[in-house]
Amino acid sequence: MRKPEKTTLFELTLGDWIEKWAKETPDQEFMVYADRDLRFTYKQFNERVNDLAKGLLYLGLKHGDHLGIWASNVPDWLTFQFAAAKIGVVTVTVNTGYKSHELEYLMKDADLNALCLIDTWRDSNYIDIVYGLAPELRDQARGYLHTEKFPYLKHIIYIGPEKHRGMYNTQELLLLGQQIDDDVLETAKKKVSPYDVVNMQYTSGTTGFPKGVMLTHVNITNNGYSIGERQLFTNNERLVLPSPLFHCFGIVLGVMAIITHGATLIMIENFDPLLVLASVQKEKATALYGVPTMFISMLTHPMFSMFDLKTLRTGIMAGSLCPIETMREVMEKMYMKDITIVYGLTETSPGMTQSYADDSIEVKATTVGKDFPMVEVKVLDPATNEEVPVGVQGEMCCRGYNIMKGYYKNPKATAEIIDKNGFLHSGDLGVKDPDGNYRITGRIKDMIIRGGENIYPREIEEFLYQMPQIKDVQVAGVPSPKYGEQVGAFIILHEKGSIQPEDVRNFCQGKISRYKIPKYVFFVDEFPLNAAGKIMKYKLKDMSTELCKKYGYEIF
Repeated sequence: MRKPEKTTLFELTLGDWIEKWAKETPDQEFMVYADRDLRFTYKQFNERVNDLAKGLLYLGLKHGDHLGIWASNVPDWLTFQFAAAKIGVVTVTVNTGYKSHELEYLMKDADLNALCLIDTWRDSNYIDIVYGLAPELRDQARGYLHTEKFPYLKHIIYIGPEKHRGMYNTQELLLLGQQIDDDVLETAKKKVSPYDVVNMQYTSGTTGFPKGVMLTHVNITNNGYSIGERQLFTNNERLVLPSPLFHCFGIVLGVMAIITHGATLIMIENFDPLLVLASVQKEKATALYGVPTMFISMLTHPMFSMFDLKTLRTGIMAGSLCPIETMREVMEKMYMKDITIVYGLTETSPGMTQSYADDSIEVKATTVGKDFPMVEVKVLDPATNEEVPVGVQGEMCCRGYNIMKGYYKNPKATAEIIDKNGFLHSGDLGVKDPDGNYRITGRIKDMIIRGGENIYPREIEEFLYQMPQIKDVQVAGVPSPKYGEQVGAFIILHEKGSIQPEDVRNFCQGKISRYKIPKYVFFVDEFPLNAAGKIMKYKLKDMSTELCKKYGYEIF
């Protein structure tokens, strides 16, 4: 049964939400790490947040300052986020996959006053990278950092107990915070408005330079609340969250949906299918999030059948097209009959639309559901900016409380994405169906133009998923001297060698237009993913030249 949808905004800060539950349900678990049996109740977490907030005040951080977090989903990621929020400091999320050049750009562009970091992630040594960018750290006293390259930067904070030259660590800040009077924190909290920027996330930057998206308390908490409502969340929900916190999927769809319902987060530090499955079983999780590739890796894991997942009910699959067979398996084999799909982008906090828990499997697999309450979604003609009729393709646009405050220090770029009527233009192509559900048909910039014909990869991907041998598929343009671009299909098979490229082309014959049939068919083991687990389609284009050589394809 669907819940009545709320049509007024909560005007609460992140701090208000945590304090609400710390008072009303102090012993309810807020955050759990099943792999190390680390648990915080709402009361315990709020106390830790208060100590850390006072520690940040001790350092001199103040309302409007910017604090970066460069870390995987470690336990104190959220402590820093909420501590900063309580005193009006803006959290700037840093992509875990960043290297030195990308970090340097963000630190400068975001005017960071402080940066929190872990030691390493995958093949990157964060400590060495930061020392390389700010060698003054080794010689200057903590709290008095001065570097010409980063004029606003005063503090580097290590998330953990270890000591590093020139850096504070978490434990030191917690102890320093305990020396600060509570009245100091209360004074700082009074300066914070729900309409203040609380979170700044940098877009992926696949085209041009990344831009800082400014999101407010009202933006992300109300969006998170609606997202939880569509999943029928109560305070008994136990959500396993493997999605990275630096991304809106993790911090809003995950954390904000939980804190607005007083429920429990079961955190995964870095995605691993076995750890996710074990956490679901151990903690009797009711909800699970992931991008389609995560769910596929769990379903196809040889140890999948060993785990009891019967407590699962709902969750979110987002990030890219979900094959209908995968959706069916998730609903049946993982018992997630109430799973939903969310669509949006960072600039929309991020949700624009979401399916309902009781929607049919076809709606969940082929659409992104309906617009949220207090969010107005329209499909507009990219050329005229006029709304197109139902069933006609156009650009997905929306306006409402969820629209970002703007790009940081970039009014020109803000004006380019938000039109004079207040509609934010997503860059995604979509169609509204007669039932009011939206279907995403592709990215405007991903469109393949073959000899003047516009080809939308999503349409071909959905068609190719009908081949039972195909586990996952992405379609992208392959550079062509004659046509500009040719259609390339990058395919992951359930079983290697089960079909050949010609089988794919033969399957298409007579069913889709000749110019849409993939000229090039490549079988790959995996797709290039960013740190959030999203497929980087532009890298497939980059790979195509080498793959053509490997397959002996003639390029024309």
